[in-house]
Amino acid sequence: MSFIDRNTMNPYTICMSKYIHDRTCVYNINYHIIWCVKYRRKVLSEPIANRLYELLTAIGQEKGFSIVACKVGQQDHVHCFVTAPPKISITQIVKYLKGISGLRLLNEFPILRQSLWKGQLWGSSYFVETIGSTSEENIRKYIERQQNCQH
Repeated sequence: MSFIDRNTMNPYTICMSKYIHDRTCVYNINYHIIWCVKYRRKVLSEPIANRLYELLTAIGQEKGFSIVACKVGQQDHVHCFVTAPPKISITQIVKYLKGISGLRLLNEFPILRQSLWKGQLWGSSYFVETIGSTSEENIRKYIERQQNCQH
């Protein structure tokens, strides 16, 4: 870790280091999003959860936001820490994450259809909260502590 002499640095630079600089704005917008498997079925085994993480990361990259952290809890729900530009609404982010990942997982893992016979992986609701910069570390730790998948 390098030593930073705060007396010689511009206070603006220190403050602005956590912000994302876009073409027309500077932002630090973070969300903690939770959604559940339909009927709370415990179907998110380790291989499915690993594929889900890959899909969510790719969806974020394609749609212009980032998945900072993500964990499956108790094989029936997902916690995501997302950072996004102000032009993308939380409703749109959730729609992308749940819609695209659900379709792809159902296609790639046909065994899911045995527990979810109506062709929907995710329940219709979700939880979201904004994350201030002071609580980012707490949310990361919380997500990391989520119970790992058990068979």
